[in-house]
Amino acid sequence: MFRLIAGPCVIENEAMAMEVAEEIKKVTDELGVEYIFKASFDKANRTSISSYRGPGLEEGLRILKKIKDTLELKVLTDIHEPYQAAPVSKVVDIIQIPAFLCRQTDLLIAAAKTGKEINVKKAQFLAPWDMKNVINKLEDSGNVKINLTERGTTFGYNNLVVDMTAIIEMKKFGYPVIFDATHSVQKPGGKGDTTGGNREYVEYLAKAALAVGADGVFMEVHPDPDNAKSDGPNMVPLKELKPILEKLLNIYNAINR
Repeated sequence: MFRLIAGPCVIENEAMAMEVAEEIKKVTDELGVEYIFKASFDKANRTSISSYRGPGLEEGLRILKKIKDTLELKVLTDIHEPYQAAPVSKVVDIIQIPAFLCRQTDLLIAAAKTGKEINVKKAQFLAPWDMKNVINKLEDSGNVKINLTERGTTFGYNNLVVDMTAIIEMKKFGYPVIFDATHSVQKPGGKGDTTGGNREYVEYLAKAALAVGADGVFMEVHPDPDNAKSDGPNMVPLKELKPILEKLLNIYNAINR
């Protein structure tokens, strides 16, 4: 089944997070898509020290748990330090390892030892075949519930490109590969003290990724991206998600018949 990991970049407040989760659930229930709600309790890698980071671990997990229990959804969030793995694992279904941190051995081991499903984003600076070493760290720690996520590769200053053959290469490892359609259109640090991006390309890159065999799509979604507190330029407006998802589902079904 087509898997969608989606939600706002960061938890701005409980009401907005719940609104996004509820609306996406309606769409995915109608279309028959497996949906996992995603939002971060802390954005520890913001460009500027003055940028909004999130509600923090305790409040963030409270909100994620409420969304999970109220809407009966699977939830995903990212961790940045090993000590966060244990408390996060008590709430979420999937622990995500951020791209910048995907080689951090202690972080990978801590996540793996929770026994939870792990979603690892391929770093912007890694070749797809280098993810084998990341997989080995997780497997050696006793966890084979692994997803790999492609999110673009650094190409010069403030720019990313997506090599679709990276998805093909990573699928050779035998684990599902997800395509991060919104972070792939980022322009890291492109606005000086914040990250830029170009959301108009999200749909097209996601179509290409599914056409070459991606197992699902990661997509950040927001009711008002232009006024979002993080990653606004590359997030998909909530009202535009359904028509995009319908097109993606047609491609996924055609490829996987």
